[in-house]
Amino acid sequence: MRKESKVTMHELTGEERVLRVLTRKQTDRVPHFEWYIDKKVINAISNGSDYEKFCYEMDIDAICIDLNYEKKILKNNLIQDEWGIVWKDTGESHAYPVDGPVKSSKDLENYFPPDPLKPGRYESVEKAIKEHTGKKALVLHLNDVFSIPSRLMTFENFLIKVYEDPEPVRALLKISVDINLQMAKEAVKRGIKIIYTGDDYAYNSGPMISPLKFRDIFYPELKRVVSGYKELGLLVIKHTDGNIMPIIDMIIDSGFDCLDPIDPIAGMDLGELKKNYGNKICLKGNVDCAKTLSFKNEKETIEETKDCLNKAMKGGGYILSSSNSIHSAVKPENYMAMIKTLKKFSKY
Repeated sequence: MRKESKVTMHELTGEERVLRVLTRKQTDRVPHFEWYIDKKVINAISNGSDYEKFCYEMDIDAICIDLNYEKKILKNNLIQDEWGIVWKDTGESHAYPVDGPVKSSKDLENYFPPDPLKPGRYESVEKAIKEHTGKKALVLHLNDVFSIPSRLMTFENFLIKVYEDPEPVRALLKISVDINLQMAKEAVKRGIKIIYTGDDYAYNSGPMISPLKFRDIFYPELKRVVSGYKELGLLVIKHTDGNIMPIIDMIIDSGFDCLDPIDPIAGMDLGELKKNYGNKICLKGNVDCAKTLSFKNEKETIEETKDCLNKAMKGGGYILSSSNSIHSAVKPENYMAMIKTLKKFSKY
């Protein structure tokens, strides 16, 4: 946190609180928000609320937004998005990718990504800006270098190409970066100040790509996309699950403002990252949503929430959240216990 004169701060709005923490300035308390809160959890806590109303009811500091993409409904619970990626609808809120449009060099030559200027693309942004500016921080989901390229091919083919024929991968990285920078430019015109990139790089055991290949193929484009976002005046939060320690220096040196979620089930230690990197980057996380929030009790949730605060809130630069999202298996009473503990113990 930057040194400022010691003052008694008024209670900040969610927007002020998140903007200040991301720019390493003094805040009144630790902020909180989630990338996603499942409607089942919302309804169990506040029946009839939608996501945005729930954020106000629970005094959550930010509202997360996606751009408007058209989807084509296929057979057998399959959905195709505007990137051409095919997803399997499982009945849960998140589908998973099963196929992509780029299977050959010819496919790559003939591939056309979504149009950043398509009418209606930014309706969700425009609506959120109109309704929430000055009250909640608005965080737009965009991408960097991994999710889109790895899904435009099948993931297995993508990994083979990384090691045996990386030029098509480089081409897809460039496409992803170019399109996301264009969409970021349009979002900034409409008033967006913060984005997050949701590209996961790692398994629990370590990165999906070796550090050498990551540095050679992905790191240059990662630096380009993050610097492009920053040149637009955006604050940028990086989300990636898994054990990212072998590549963490490249991630941080790319210029992100915040790192999320410091995945505990992958052995990532919030206290160690605060000690070693807290002077370089904000941290967000990491109450365990796979075990604690889903299977343990309220008392255990309270203790883990307090532990996260004790490890990371000192000196600022910290946002409390789950270790990924508030998914459908999270116990509503545990999420409420987490929020209440935050409000009780997070004041500076």
